[in-house]
Amino acid sequence: MRWPWSTMWRPVRRRRRGGGVELRWLTARSWTQRWYPQGIDVGERRGNRALAVSWFRQDASGRHLASRVALVDRARARRLDIVLAVTDDDGVLQPAPIHAGGLAWFGDRLFAAATGQGIWEFDLGALRRVHGTDAQRVRGGRGRRERRTAVVAVRTRRHPVALRCSFLGRAFDADGTPLPRVLIGEYRGEETGTVGEFTIPDGPDGTFVEVERFEPGIRHMQGAVRWGDRYFVSQSDHLRPGVLWSGPRHALTRHPVALPVGCEDLALDPDDELLWTLGEHPWRRVVRGIPFVSLGLRLPGGSTGPRT
Repeated sequence: MRWPWSTMWRPVRRRRRGGGVELRWLTARSWTQRWYPQGIDVGERRGNRALAVSWFRQDASGRHLASRVALVDRARARRLDIVLAVTDDDGVLQPAPIHAGGLAWFGDRLFAAATGQGIWEFDLGALRRVHGTDAQRVRGGRGRRERRTAVVAVRTRRHPVALRCSFLGRAFDADGTPLPRVLIGEYRGEETGTVGEFTIPDGPDGTFVEVERFEPGIRHMQGAVRWGDRYFVSQSDHLRPGVLWSGPRHALTRHPVALPVGCEDLALDPDDELLWTLGEHPWRRVVRGIPFVSLGLRLPGGSTGPRT
């Protein structure tokens, strides 16, 4: 895979599981309590397909320090970390202070859910490489063991949305055609949140335009995507396997396929016919691709399983 700064790639373990795919981290990120994985989507960069997984960093008190996105090469099961950053009033790069609970990847445009702060947009076509104290600062670290180089994606726009913006997912037609739309939803504890469908901004002055919204009546929603008239919603359940809900938006039912413990965001992958999700809890972290056939989804004239 031809990427800039290829020496920064780090391996990920990949294996088949129940007709699907499972990726596991092969470093301390499998158990660290400083970084937590959150959002996921599938995209392409320089002709190569990759998974994008967002992470946020916090200190021992729970204070937010930084956010990043790991691009996982689907062909080789390796990853490249990209730090998310903003430019302050003096033109200095600072860590993006967002939870990044969901991702939507359109070409070089990467949208991230910024809980309580709308949707933030980053440009993957203009990555920067920074060194020394700049690299340490955008990573939110000052320790001697912090790497001295970082690849950075800088925020280009901040889009206001009249929702809490806890997570973010894509929408597709029933034939697998990607739509210029996203589902934006709210994680709530004791209450149930709202999911809204929006068109993505068209051009530099565009905005997220709401098409419709609904309340699934589900607590602890973590992600939502749409395939034709069928919706999929993930629900976390503490240290128990997550729950997948599916069906028409006003008639979602619990699906028998279980999600990982500490499940988070969802992403549809029509090319490999997989529904991707991930788990956030230390020692239980996994990125899992669930085959469409297990969900009753099938592309017109398509295969009966993933092509990985």
